[in-house]
Order: sequence, then C-alpha cells, then structure tokens
Amino acid sequence: MTDTSKNNISEKIRPKVLFFDVNETLLDLTVVKKQVGKVLGGREDLLPLWFTTMLQYSLVTSASGQYQAFGHIGAAALQMVAANQDITITEKEARTIIAESMGNLPPHPEVKEALTALRNAGYTLVAFTNSSKDGLKKQFESAGLTEYFDGLLSVEETGKFKPFTDTYTWGAKKMGIRPEECMLIAAHGWDVAGALWAGWRAAFISRSGQQSYPLAPKTEIVASDLKKAVDILVTYN
Repeated sequence: MTDTSKNNISEKIRPKVLFFDVNETLLDLTVVKKQVGKVLGGREDLLPLWFTTMLQYSLVTSASGQYQAFGHIGAAALQMVAANQDITITEKEARTIIAESMGNLPPHPEVKEALTALRNAGYTLVAFTNSSKDGLKKQFESAGLTEYFDGLLSVEETGKFKPFTDTYTWGAKKMGIRPEECMLIAAHGWDVAGALWAGWRAAFISRSGQQSYPLAPKTEIVASDLKKAVDILVTYN
C-alpha cells in the first residue's frame, strides 16, 4: 500500500493529542504467534483466527452490556480455536499463556525512533488500548516505552471496547479536548474506522496482513510503518 497524505490544508494542522493503539501498531506480536501456535499443535497460521475471534467476542461482550478483561476474552478465544482443532485447554492454562505472551512483546524496530521524533516535534502522545490498565503498564515496562508517553489509557474504565464510539468520546474527554483535536494511530482497519466515525482524525499503519475498511471514511495518512507516518506528521503546522 502506498504511503499517502491528503493535501487539504485543514488536515495539515497538527492534532492536539496522538492516541496510539498498542498491539501490532507499536508492539510486535511474533512472540504471541509462536506461543499460540505451540499450544495449537504448531499451527502458527491460526493466530489471525485467534485474534479476530478475540475481537469478535469483545464486541459481543460490549454489545450485550457486559465486561470482561480483554486478556480473559483472548484466553476464551484461544480455548475456542483450540477446540476446533480437537485440542483442550483449561481456562487457567489459556489465561496464563495469553498473559505471559502479551505481557512481554517487543516494539517494532522503528517505533522508538519514531516516538522520539514525535516528542521532539512537541506532540502529546497517549497510549489507547483495549487491554487492561495493569496489562498496558506491564507491556510498556517490558518494551521500554513508558518514557515516551504522556498518558496510558485503557478502555476498561468505560466498560466497553474499541471500536464503540463511547470509548473514543471518553478518550477525548479524558484528555480535555474535542474529538476533532484527536488523532488515532493504529494498524487495524476496524480501530481506524471507529475513530473516524467518532469524529477523530486517524493514521493507518498498514503493517503486513492489515487493510483499511473500504466502507469507512478515507484516512488522511496511510503509511507502511510508524516512521513513515511520523515523517508526515512532523510537517504539520
């Protein structure tokens, strides 16, 4: 996918806060792929199915007015995918696997350089994730990313997961700004779509296997990695 940015002058005005999705956008899921693949009889190719099942049931949970920790939903999704392969995993085993693998992810190679450039350019950076607050803190401590961010936000306070509009509205209010002053940076088409429909701006990081949602509004920045997106953002007024 070609790196692009629209030419509309209004969109060259820098957002007041950059909100970052965490998993896949900042952190490399290769470790999870290996751990989940190992549990599923060596089927590393089942990671996308596990991830989409986790997302599906996070939405089911939110739509039903319920809430469970994102990691617990991930563990339940792992049990479901395993069952389809005639593999039995207990709830305790699944939760341990997900907690250990998701809690120790390295950042993508370009991430620290990109975040440094944004901070040097005067941007306010906030992590914005479906993971729990404690889980996010552990991830950032493990990856060495805490020092780059002005805030760490978990949607658990809202009782709903992204891409529900309420989560983005809450994120903007939490930072004391209007939706149009927010920009989400994410490697998931569903997350970018949710942000755009909530009145935010967005940058889509088109990492391998990720696509933007064709029925969503157009995203002003599309870049193949975070550094390329930052190269555009630092030119904003």
